[in-house]
Amino acid sequence: MSAKVGLASLVLALVVGGSSAEPSVHGPEWIGTWQAAPASAQAGTETGHPNKTIRNVVHTSIGGKAARVRLSNAFGTAPVLMGHVTVALSTGSAAVVPGSVREVTFGAVPSVTIPPGAEVLSDAVSLTVPPDADLAVTVYTPAESGPATYHPQAYRENYFAVGDHAADETGTPFSAATTSFHYVSGVEVQGSRARGAVVAFGDSITDGAWSTRGANLRWPDQLFDRLAKRPEPVRFGVLNAGISANRLASQGTSATAGPNALARLDRDALTRAGVRTIVLMEGINDIQNTVSAGQLIMGLQQVVSRGHAAGVRVVVGTIGPWKGWRTYLPEREEIRVAVNSYIRSAGIFDAVVDFDEALRDPGDPGQLRPAFDSGDHLHPNDAGYRAMAEAVDLKTL
Repeated sequence: MSAKVGLASLVLALVVGGSSAEPSVHGPEWIGTWQAAPASAQAGTETGHPNKTIRNVVHTSIGGKAARVRLSNAFGTAPVLMGHVTVALSTGSAAVVPGSVREVTFGAVPSVTIPPGAEVLSDAVSLTVPPDADLAVTVYTPAESGPATYHPQAYRENYFAVGDHAADETGTPFSAATTSFHYVSGVEVQGSRARGAVVAFGDSITDGAWSTRGANLRWPDQLFDRLAKRPEPVRFGVLNAGISANRLASQGTSATAGPNALARLDRDALTRAGVRTIVLMEGINDIQNTVSAGQLIMGLQQVVSRGHAAGVRVVVGTIGPWKGWRTYLPEREEIRVAVNSYIRSAGIFDAVVDFDEALRDPGDPGQLRPAFDSGDHLHPNDAGYRAMAEAVDLKTL
């Protein structure tokens, strides 16, 4: 690849506060296969991860003949140097498939400095990416920087090593484990015949809270399992833009809750490569803090308006049952019921997924069906996430 071509493929999208990102490449050439939405700066990383290599193991949806990766410094306060970046086929652990390591460049240069609040997109990497498989995206950060941008809940193990081990195949230097994704925010593929990407946008229920760690049983994962049975030309990549504790139309106080949905909609959904449809399920964290039904409805209307303005379909899911959860109150339940009634009847969405109906106990509709309850009365278990995935009409995507 020439320097001119490489430089043309570099995208720097500034994401500062609630401002919108610059559009990424859309259409059939590049399609997102995996995503983790940046949520915050990691506590205790005031100087970043100097002289550390981080191996993030990500799980693809669709496959392709080439890949490129997104790296984020969205919550950094200083530039961060990515001194060495690789992508490889993962064995599912810290080791990678021998011979599969590929060097990642940015404008044909093997390193890149990401400004505070920004994201970078790499050059194309020649690598056959299998569908429904693990990739290792490994970054070496040689110098001190500001706080590290991360996605707190990976629901799998990722790995740290001291020194530059980005090209290591054995996994032996990676002696420390983490359950978060660090710096990496997306992987896109070229050469897929899929129609585009679907972004699952939400809170901890979309993030996959209490799903079996390392088993890829979040509801967006199980949605792709259904799509994978279809012929490739009517298949979609599935991207997970869930952030635990995230809110729709108010700002959470949790340090890791991320910007609210309206603040992060462009960055995490509307500018993803090949995006065709958003499936939104969000609002229970607003309801826990007694945000009004009117404010939540306004938030839903904004997502629809902005999605349609960007040429993206918007499918909205009803909010699931939560009776028995620690902050449940009857007056808050009334808000959930009112918002769900609006979702079912408004007629402004491209489609509705009735997650509430799929999850609720027929004998007590305010609570999760016992067979779907992770045990906390809010988050589904693996079977509940499967019920959510099965509730999506694939023809509406």
